[in-house]
Amino acid sequence: MSHFWTLMNDEFGAEYAATLARDHVLGSLGGRTVNEALEQGEPPRAVWDALCDDMDVPAERRLGRNTRVARGAQGGQLGGKP
Repeated sequence: MSHFWTLMNDEFGAEYAATLARDHVLGSLGGRTVNEALEQGEPPRAVWDALCDDMDVPAERRLGRNTRVARGAQGGQLGGKP
């Protein structure tokens, strides 16, 4: 679920992501909002894909930003090691 919200915030910005989640109705998910679909157990990936389709998010941006450094990678945060 945290990855879902990271994708939302990265793509739409935190404020607009919250508005979309609350107000945008997804026809492909039975006319539910993002929040309703998630609360009713719809898999986050299915909700994300439906929202991306509705909002015309290009395929190259649907997996998130490529700018984060993985934990443990060079420059990442690894328990006490520089």
